[in-house]
Amino acid sequence: MSGVRGLGLRVAFPKELAGQRSGKLLGSWYRLLFAVVIPLSFALSPAARGALTIEIIGSGATQYPVAIVPFRAEAGTPQPVTPVVAADLIRSGVFRMVDAGGVSPTPHEPQDVNFATWRARGAEAVVIGTVAQLPDGRYDVRFRLMDVAKQAQLAGFAYTASGSQLRHTAHKIADVIYEKLTGDKGAFATRITYVAKRGNRYELQVADADGVGAQTILASNEPIISPAWSPDGNQLAYVSFEQRKPVVYVQSLTTGGRRAVANFWGSNSAPAWAPDGRRLAVVLTKDGGSQIYLINADGSGQRRLTQTSAIDTEPNFSPNGESLLFTSDRGGSPQIYGMPAAGGEPQRLTFEGTYNVSPRFSPDGKSFTFIQRNGTRFNVAVLDLATRQVQVLTDGGVDESPSFAPNGRMILYATEVRGRGILSAVSSDGRVKQRLTADAGDVREPAWGPLPK
Repeated sequence: MSGVRGLGLRVAFPKELAGQRSGKLLGSWYRLLFAVVIPLSFALSPAARGALTIEIIGSGATQYPVAIVPFRAEAGTPQPVTPVVAADLIRSGVFRMVDAGGVSPTPHEPQDVNFATWRARGAEAVVIGTVAQLPDGRYDVRFRLMDVAKQAQLAGFAYTASGSQLRHTAHKIADVIYEKLTGDKGAFATRITYVAKRGNRYELQVADADGVGAQTILASNEPIISPAWSPDGNQLAYVSFEQRKPVVYVQSLTTGGRRAVANFWGSNSAPAWAPDGRRLAVVLTKDGGSQIYLINADGSGQRRLTQTSAIDTEPNFSPNGESLLFTSDRGGSPQIYGMPAAGGEPQRLTFEGTYNVSPRFSPDGKSFTFIQRNGTRFNVAVLDLATRQVQVLTDGGVDESPSFAPNGRMILYATEVRGRGILSAVSSDGRVKQRLTADAGDVREPAWGPLPK
């Protein structure tokens, strides 16, 4: 579903289909584009406003009971660790926190743990740890995950972190706990990107997966759409309208440097990274009509992949880089197709309903998420590629831009509440639901970043 709705345009097609269908619509954008664009260093530019606030509005069918004992000596640190770990686990919908208060002595080492006490409280696992400041000002953070039934240690790690890195360290601890207790990788130490619109100002922002630490890497008086993470998490591709038309840029998140990689005649849009990080799929109109092309990450070597008079848009690579999903109206209505990434005959994949757009592969490549219209509602859905079964996961009215977490367990998307754009997340089985709201303005165009390397 098009993110242009958040830019004040009400359209039913994906963003590139909408522009191609209505030259007047896209042309009106061009006439308004007198851009003031400020590329900013990711490392140096915290957002002027507060973090996204997460509200949990649904949980899993079963929840693992875990007790997290406040880490020794964390109270005087710039960022206590245990509240962040607990918030991460609660947000997943998979865990239930067991009260860790009133236990004496407070356990911080394995020999301190009285397993009978925790068994009586209903905990199946206990997290203990310590924080100690080192002579150089950094912190030594240690934690252990203890199995109550087996009375044994499941995991234990030590980290050295600066004060500003303590929150990220807590996310890494939560990832270890999540993986040990569920068998799936955690995604708490990952990042998300999105576009925030406040008045006439557009800000491309990056934040931790819990919405904290938002930093603006691009500010503009003109629209920014379609951000896409590079596989290594160090760059973002996106579309900016600062040159009186859509142009695809790639920007470094460490230096703030950026370059235009698709600035051909007409529209340049919908960038998608190949898993090797060396190529991008983009949608260009330089040869007439919206078609999908492959280009190198520096903008060279463009090669056309689709060859129709229809509108082909919103490409997305499979995790192994061998296939592409995309949206096309070649069958008379917007539907999702798949094709070999090297080129070949596309195959239609969606048949339920007359409107299915914005496909994104799951990290294991076995399914994809997309937006399906159901009556007057636009909802997040998932299609299993083996069975071709479709599951609709949300019941909102205006959902768009779905993006899988890198562990495949959650899907981040944009939606509307009382006319205001916010972000939401839903688990891949539809049971766990979250709502992420900003303190002001519209928030759109989300994309979930990769797992840390």
